[in-house]
Amino acid sequence: MLKILGKSPSINVRKVLWTCHELGLDYEQEQFGVGFQSTQTVEFKALNPNAMVPVVLEGEFVLWESNVICRYLAAREGREDLLSSDPKRRALTEQWMDWQAGELNNAWRYAFPALARNSPQHQDPALIDAGVSEWNRHMQMLEEQLQRSGDYVLGDNFTLADIPLGLAVNRWSMTPMPRPALPAVTAYYDRLNQREGFRQYGRNGLV
Repeated sequence: MLKILGKSPSINVRKVLWTCHELGLDYEQEQFGVGFQSTQTVEFKALNPNAMVPVVLEGEFVLWESNVICRYLAAREGREDLLSSDPKRRALTEQWMDWQAGELNNAWRYAFPALARNSPQHQDPALIDAGVSEWNRHMQMLEEQLQRSGDYVLGDNFTLADIPLGLAVNRWSMTPMPRPALPAVTAYYDRLNQREGFRQYGRNGLV
């Protein structure tokens, strides 16, 4: 049985939970992270030295990094629709997943905790404004890609890239801040809301 270590509210854990839903996988979940079991123990750090969630266990096999976990599970299940074995198609899927993790994710590093969580450590107005501007700039990049690609990030069909990006769109949409009108992103968000997995895991459990 696949075991997932990580708290359900975590955006990165929800990537894995949504992927499991799309794949029809059974799993056991243990809640780790702030407010739940600690990731700072010797035992947890032996699984992931970064002391972060999610971590998946499959027998003796241990894997961390959410996007890698999603790719592993899709490949293990042979889901060509989600993660193609064609090198170019797979590379494009991974490109957008890694862009989300490395570029889009970093764009909200200051603005999100300030505006959504009222973090006392993130209350510099200039840095908030700069963060919002950078976040919106990256979302404009996604808007332009969706204008080119159509229904989903890579075209007419849902792929694994839409899982991290769908979660990112949800976070951007729910954060109280000024946002430009991005019609392709809005249509994409509406389209994702037709998927049960997104409604259950992509929208913080909100129907």
